Amino acid sequence: MTPLVPAVAGALVVAGVLALVAGLRPAPPRPPARTHRPRPGTRLAAVTPRTRALLAAGAVLGLVIAVVTGWWVAVLLAPAALAGVPLLLSAPAAATPIARLEAMEEWTRALSGVLTAGIGLEQALLATLRSTPETIRPEVTRLASRLRARWSTEDALRAFADELDDATGDVIAANLILGARRRGAGLASVLEGLASSVADDVRARREIEADRAKPRATARWVTIITVSVLAFLALTGQYIAPYGSGFGQLLLVALLGLYVATLVWMRKMATGRPLPRFIGDTARAGAS
Repeated sequence: MTPLVPAVAGALVVAGVLALVAGLRPAPPRPPARTHRPRPGTRLAAVTPRTRALLAAGAVLGLVIAVVTGWWVAVLLAPAALAGVPLLLSAPAAATPIARLEAMEEWTRALSGVLTAGIGLEQALLATLRSTPETIRPEVTRLASRLRARWSTEDALRAFADELDDATGDVIAANLILGARRRGAGLASVLEGLASSVADDVRARREIEADRAKPRATARWVTIITVSVLAFLALTGQYIAPYGSGFGQLLLVALLGLYVATLVWMRKMATGRPLPRFIGDTARAGAS
């Protein structure tokens, strides 16, 4: 049996396990097609040039290790380690949602201040365009454009909530829709209280992300230390010599696959889920 056979077998075993895990995951309901431009960051990012460079470097490194040592499993493990482990140990992108929440809080507070001057809701929405934070400026700009195009205020606000695509944005839009229907004098105070509530939510989310960063840092250091110790033992002793056989390489792939599965599980646990929405296409898709 050549060393290439167990390496290929190990690769097929790992691929089968990953395919089984992916197949057992429940598929989320598919929302209907949107007519507006999706919010930046909602699509899956393509493979970056950095990732492609790491994969190429890992493939070359794995091939060199395989030719020199006979460990053909390195052709599979080296690219996966160089490109995958840094991704798994990195922090999820949580700064963008928090920044959008801060922008919603600032815009809501500014709108409340404008409404206290006694002008109408539509004029107040147009007046806040200049002071809107950059994070949600495109959405507010399109809201103002719809109002200028003689859309009904409620339809424009519903489209605005759908573009924000956030539960907090739904709460803000719902209060504005009620204000547009009733035309009462208490909308400014309601928005002021809502802005304070969003500010509290931002502080809470920052504290949660700080707590989530601690286990990620622990896992990062444990992985670095483990890889360093194994590399040192591989160069200075016979500790990993039993893994050089065909069955040993297959067992090594299985053990490393379990370790990667643990990192994926940890990353999934540390990733927050967005609150359910109740306005717009996403809410209708969830209800159906």
